[in-house]
Amino acid sequence: MWSFETDPDYQKKLDWVIRFVKDEVEPLDYLGVQSYDVKNEKRNKAVKPLQAEVRRQGLWACHLGPELGGQGYGQVKLGLLNEILGRSHFGPIVFGCQAPDSGNAEILAHYGTPAQKKKYLQPLLDNEIVSCFSMTEPQGGADPKVFTCRAELDGDEWVINGEKWFSSHAHLASFLIVMAVTDPQAPPYRRLSQFIVPAETPGIEMIRNMPVGYHSKPGHAYLRYNNVRIPKDHMLGNRGDGFVVAQTRLGGGRIHHAMRTIGQVKKSFDMMCERVLSRETQGSLLADKQMVQEKIADSWMEIEQFRLLVLQTAWKIDKHKDYMKVRKDISAVKALMPKIFHDVAARALHLHGSLGVTPDMPFAEQVIESFHMGLADGPTEVHKVTVARQVLRDYHGTNQLFPTQYIPHLRDAAIAKLGDLIEREVAAA
Repeated sequence: MWSFETDPDYQKKLDWVIRFVKDEVEPLDYLGVQSYDVKNEKRNKAVKPLQAEVRRQGLWACHLGPELGGQGYGQVKLGLLNEILGRSHFGPIVFGCQAPDSGNAEILAHYGTPAQKKKYLQPLLDNEIVSCFSMTEPQGGADPKVFTCRAELDGDEWVINGEKWFSSHAHLASFLIVMAVTDPQAPPYRRLSQFIVPAETPGIEMIRNMPVGYHSKPGHAYLRYNNVRIPKDHMLGNRGDGFVVAQTRLGGGRIHHAMRTIGQVKKSFDMMCERVLSRETQGSLLADKQMVQEKIADSWMEIEQFRLLVLQTAWKIDKHKDYMKVRKDISAVKALMPKIFHDVAARALHLHGSLGVTPDMPFAEQVIESFHMGLADGPTEVHKVTVARQVLRDYHGTNQLFPTQYIPHLRDAAIAKLGDLIEREVAAA
């Protein structure tokens, strides 16, 4: 059966999360500290008590199975939770589900050795450390088929040389997961492998550490690996499995990102509605202007459509237990996400007038972030291509001169099938 109701017991948990995020977590966004800086004492003093409360509520790292200290929630439950957490930059950190650490933890859980899990996985799950996913490159963006960063086997060590671009949180990470070419002559999707690189390894050079848009502190590194040597057993998965290992984190990461985006977009929408009910111009409230009403209506409809697509995609993931079977839906969500965020944030900015373009309101940062969303985890165009290809697999062309729905042919077929009946009805009339 179809149902759009949340389980009453789980709704009680969500109601607690709504209050907790609003009263305790959102204020952290304005303290000027980085949520990922686990070595910052001021940050820890504010964050750790909140994390402890989340644990007491049984809501810590809910995306993980019980064997890793989580609740093993399915994607629908995670969707309902993450759309609340998305309202705050600190939300995912306080609840133990922040990217890229959540995806990197999945990789370690699947492919790490017992020693690596002990050294990195448990501290990562406990938010004692943070990590970095070092994949994209300056000359090739997110297309691994043109990557040039190499890892070559030298005795019992891998030697990594090359550059990586936009390696987020590298300056704070205790380890990096690096994607590098190990077999350049192999077929395109078998050339790459993934590695754990401890942050203290000699040869990791930070060329630049860049902010995004209005972010005051840089967090996205341009790295160069200069003869970086790591033990042979630091490969994750088998040689040539770089794409396979990456998909362990990317499918879930994209849907979780969409869930949190709903929270950000709703926050913009809430501020938009407050504004139009508070500001008067030309003798009446903004809310009374029909062009303003159109912006409110368009925003609400787009948010609801996007949210339903995200939750339906989450439901399909729960049903199939296989991201590849929901690849079309995940790509559709990823392609829609930046547009929804941009359009709603831009309308909110516009309706706040000159105040909207200043750093005193979040809208300019949100608009910039919407463009970031259109690039991270694969550009929008790539995901639209995936959607089109997946959709067209369910259709067939025709060798006939005219389309199969050519009306003259359909009319002739209908007359051949039902003509006698129609003639009798006409005669009887």
